Amino acid sequence: MKVILNDQVENLGNRGEICDVKPGHARNFLIPKGLAYEATPANLARFKQEQRRWLEAMQKQKAQAELLAGKIAGLELTFYRRAGDGDALYGSVTSTDVAAALESRGFEIDRRKIELGQHVKRLGSYNAELHLHQDVRVPITLHVVREGEQASA
Repeated sequence: MKVILNDQVENLGNRGEICDVKPGHARNFLIPKGLAYEATPANLARFKQEQRRWLEAMQKQKAQAELLAGKIAGLELTFYRRAGDGDALYGSVTSTDVAAALESRGFEIDRRKIELGQHVKRLGSYNAELHLHQDVRVPITLHVVREGEQASA
């Protein structure tokens, strides 16, 4: 089944591309979520009309994301956690924890836009990346410190 993508879909394509997908994937996932239209002449015309408004909105979102990226760039977050022998944490630091720490500093970022390069299950420093926009990504540093070391840090 041929569909016109209405948004970027990972492992499939970008907005405006015409892709050939299995009918079940289109009917059950892409079309109900508004990620694609069936590739008919009427829908092609509809898509072209919406394209201009979408481009303007994307430029506005990108400008806002770049402004936010300028404020966040170089940010370092410190997490205090209980740890056992060998610096292994009891639990882990997740994207939800990072989102909460960012929110406490006044930055509202969805946890799904936070990419941790690896599982944070030990004490140390880690790099994370915030996906603020399709074209705007900001690296931040996470420091995980033993809970009792708060006073000296």
